[in-house]
Amino acid sequence: MPEMTLRQIEVIRAVMMTGTISGAADMLNVSAPGISRLVKHTEESLGIRLFERKAGLFVPSIEASKVFDQVREVYKGVANLQSAVGALQQGDDVVLAFASAPSIAQFIAARVLKRVRSRYSDLFIDLNILKIEETVDYLLLERGEFVIMSSPVQNAAVENDHIAEGRLVVILPEGHRLAEKQAISVHDLAKEDMIGIDPNDPYGRLISQPFTEAGLELKHSMRGRFAQTVVSLVRHGLGVAVIDEFSVAEVYMPGVVRKPLEQHIPISTFVVRKKGRVLSNFAEFTIQQFRRELAKAVEDGPWYRSHY
Repeated sequence: MPEMTLRQIEVIRAVMMTGTISGAADMLNVSAPGISRLVKHTEESLGIRLFERKAGLFVPSIEASKVFDQVREVYKGVANLQSAVGALQQGDDVVLAFASAPSIAQFIAARVLKRVRSRYSDLFIDLNILKIEETVDYLLLERGEFVIMSSPVQNAAVENDHIAEGRLVVILPEGHRLAEKQAISVHDLAKEDMIGIDPNDPYGRLISQPFTEAGLELKHSMRGRFAQTVVSLVRHGLGVAVIDEFSVAEVYMPGVVRKPLEQHIPISTFVVRKKGRVLSNFAEFTIQQFRRELAKAVEDGPWYRSHY
């Protein structure tokens, strides 16, 4: 039994819609004789008359009505397919779920998502904020595609990809006696009211590292769980802190003075994902933007440019 090709279906539909060979040729941007030959060949191969010629127009024949019904259904399906592809390209009815450490979520994530939104205008985005100990469950239960962390996650079921490296910096309340120094040492901070994060926390251990390496005992007058909390406490004049530069990667931060830390302590950023998981195009694009924005934050950081 002969089968119709997609090209034959396309031509028959064009003739059906325009009523003429020349109209179908214009619609498909081909020659009229080619349309005429294909219609004739299709009728001969199927053994049925598809069109009747009335007053110069090609009118679907009664006996071929079921064929034309199916042609309409085929094109309805094609239109739905094109619509679905277009929606997918724009992110419509699709969810991008990922998570970030609080320090990265503070400013960097918002810049990244602005770029993601400009590319995928209808994409629904679910951004979660996690501590490192929450990461494995989040990924293995597939609540999101990836997590941006300030430390690698030690678990055989996940993989870590290093995407950026920044520095630790000192933040002070405006008017602080150390604010005029070009760079600040941990020795300058030894007698200050230090605000920090529990050193038993991986992030807290990292920002305590310069004091440990200098042989200084770090005593906190206050602690917070997240970098945002530490910044807020410093802004209100309750003490000083050492923190990663990504947590304060904003052009204007009223009430806070940022200074380079003399002890050069690098801080890395990782993309963590479930081992073997294939990421969506949306996730891959978002990770690219994280690489870009983290690198730009390091390059543009005004608090260390003159020092390093």
